[in-house]
Amino acid sequence: MVSDVLAPLLELVDVGPALDAARANVDSALSHPALRRSGGAVAAEVGLRSAVASAAIEGHGYDPEEVRAGTVTDPVVQGALRVARETDGLADLWMKVPRQVLARIHVLAARDTVPPDQLGRPIPGSDVNRLGALLDLIAGGTSVPTLLLASVVHGELLSMASFTGPNGVVARAAARITLIAGGLDPRGLLAPEVGHLARQPEYVGAAGAYATGTPDGIRSWIKHCTGVVSLAADDLSAVAAVAGSPEQL
Repeated sequence: MVSDVLAPLLELVDVGPALDAARANVDSALSHPALRRSGGAVAAEVGLRSAVASAAIEGHGYDPEEVRAGTVTDPVVQGALRVARETDGLADLWMKVPRQVLARIHVLAARDTVPPDQLGRPIPGSDVNRLGALLDLIAGGTSVPTLLLASVVHGELLSMASFTGPNGVVARAAARITLIAGGLDPRGLLAPEVGHLARQPEYVGAAGAYATGTPDGIRSWIKHCTGVVSLAADDLSAVAAVAGSPEQL
């Protein structure tokens, strides 16, 4: 029997309770009555917020209202928006053909920022074995909670930096898609990127800690990710509260 390489992470101090608390917050937010009638409008708003925040973390920050108005032509912002628009379709295929989906995420995110022959391809010299092992986990190689898998996907892609251009946008999109495909956020109503931006110093520090590969470093990163998903759940509740008035979103 092949062991689940991520299972030991559940034994790290405070990780299990943090995952459980985040899941409870998400379940509560997703049960908001307004989402039954306005889930589509909320999903569109969340997609925009996630894209704007992800681009801002990458150093391309703009007022969300300017982006909403269509006046921002920055290619990194536009790439993040393209990924957000295709999130549902990408999530449907993520756990079946993760390699192809990851390539597609990079094509969408990095178009107009890197040469065409580099789109959808890892940087030469990247650790293809490590990337392959991650893709195997996504394709069913683990049974850990979805949020834990998403945290590892995010941390690994940031740490490996396998893609040219906005690699961080790719990593954050892959993590969000994991949350959707894994069933934690089936309708794509959470925007963890907003929390990563709000806690950017912690985000950068925790990502660096994860890259060390030490138990404490990995635990720090997972706890950051669980905290940010709880923030996303709180933000969803706030958005849902005005979902009946789309002009206020």
